[in-house]
Amino acid sequence: MKTAEELHRILAEKFGEELFELKQDEPAAPWIIVKAEQIREVSKFLRDEPGLRFDSLMCLSGVHYPKENALGVTYHLFSTSEKHKLTLKVIMPEEDAHLPTVEQIWKTADWHEREAYDMFGIRFDGHPDPRRILCPDDWEGYPLRKDYRVQEFYRGMKVEY
Repeated sequence: MKTAEELHRILAEKFGEELFELKQDEPAAPWIIVKAEQIREVSKFLRDEPGLRFDSLMCLSGVHYPKENALGVTYHLFSTSEKHKLTLKVIMPEEDAHLPTVEQIWKTADWHEREAYDMFGIRFDGHPDPRRILCPDDWEGYPLRKDYRVQEFYRGMKVEY
């Protein structure tokens, strides 16, 4: 079982030190920040590399950072054979929130990515079915953003919350 520090070192050696940042100063488990354009390549490496074998995407979640005008995606990975865990985070500007899909790497990302799009407006380039999954196609806005305001009417019906 590898630690977050060991996994960070492996990624830095493979892809370059400047592409990754290890965060350990929070009360939560450590995580590694990955640049949006690298997430697909890094994910494939983590899944396929002997000794790593992150074969399970346990969760993929969208996050809104309104003070930074940013959106993020958090990936919780697990290796069933090696028994180690890893959390990756991608942070991108709110106005251009898109990154490559990992749906072809972990099939469970299909619905997770659609939910992150539906709730936060994060687009996953190359996703095979990039449409809303929880809200109707014509819903206005992204309900889990911290600045979201519920529309007053939907198809002529009052929306009350």
